[in-house]
Amino acid sequence: MLRKTKNFLQAHKIDYEKEHVNPLIVPEKVYVLKFGKGQLNNRFIVEHTYTWTGRIKINKISLRLHGQKSPHEFRNETELLQYLKSHLKSYAQA
Repeated sequence: MLRKTKNFLQAHKIDYEKEHVNPLIVPEKVYVLKFGKGQLNNRFIVEHTYTWTGRIKINKISLRLHGQKSPHEFRNETELLQYLKSHLKSYAQA
């Protein structure tokens, strides 16, 4: 999941860590990818479900940067990558 985003982070030498969280109450699964240079204080939160054929359907991607009150929300990974490319300096500070 988020293969293009992981490749983008690796190309710009930004560290990341991933984990899956399965909430008990809601049917959606949650995938968290923490990233940053030095400290992993930024994160992507991907809410996804599975279709009846077993494919992953991404419902929402939230981007929370360090110190941000409300997250940026994206419908798919291409919108997320466009945002990341335009705001590279704000989250890749050393």
